[in-house]
Amino acid sequence: MIRLNLTATPEWLDLAPGLRLLVGPLTTALMVSARADPAIEALPEGASQEALALAMAKAVARRAVLDWEGVGDAMSHPLPVTPEGIDALLEIWPVFEAFQTMYVAKGLILDAEKNVSAPSPSGASAVATATAPPVTAPARTARQG
Repeated sequence: MIRLNLTATPEWLDLAPGLRLLVGPLTTALMVSARADPAIEALPEGASQEALALAMAKAVARRAVLDWEGVGDAMSHPLPVTPEGIDALLEIWPVFEAFQTMYVAKGLILDAEKNVSAPSPSGASAVATATAPPVTAPARTARQG
């Protein structure tokens, strides 16, 4: 069942100890806009899946992140949210993984779910029917020598 959030209010994601992001809802408009991001369009043809995943995560984050806590400069002064800051934050592997899992994957899971059939009630092969008659092995005879 898909649960609709009709209020579309931003929510905080706790990505790491002391680091949290305020993100807007992951909407179709946000994903379509992210897919058309110049950084994604600038990727060379045949770019790796990893390069595409990072570029897409950054494009989504630049549109979704409204505020953050726990992000500072070298002197530990809080930094404002900027596109460059978001890109730099997602270059940190554990932060990238947490953002992918807690935010982006929600949309991808729903997208994947619409592309599969419902499982059979009693297992995958419970309702399968044979399409060919069974093959029987020829009778074996003992050779006398």
